[in-house]
Amino acid sequence: MNKVIMVVDDEPDILLTVGQMLEMSGYQVIKAKDGIECINKLNELVANPDLLLLDIMMPDLSGWDIAARIKENLAWKNIPIIFLTAKGDTMSIGMGNLAAEDYIVKPFDIKDLKKRIEKIIKK
Repeated sequence: MNKVIMVVDDEPDILLTVGQMLEMSGYQVIKAKDGIECINKLNELVANPDLLLLDIMMPDLSGWDIAARIKENLAWKNIPIIFLTAKGDTMSIGMGNLAAEDYIVKPFDIKDLKKRIEKIIKK
């Protein structure tokens, strides 16, 4: 069974390019265009995704809000999170590394993203 990765980003280009890269690498991809859709899809899934790629700056629910909800929910708290965001300031990176397994600043190298995903998926 293929590993499942949920990509949450309000930028359609990120959903498309990252989604295609993951699918070509053999992953099943679930896409969400914002935090509300992410939470709704998590509620609908029979099994949790193996990894969540999460943008921070999104309308309605930020990535910080989504990560907090995931960590508070007993059914979701063990889903690994990688923040994939344009927020590259020192404070955000520090907080992100505390709240998630990894923190990647946009623009990013797609090969590096793939390596970091594989490292976390294999754990």
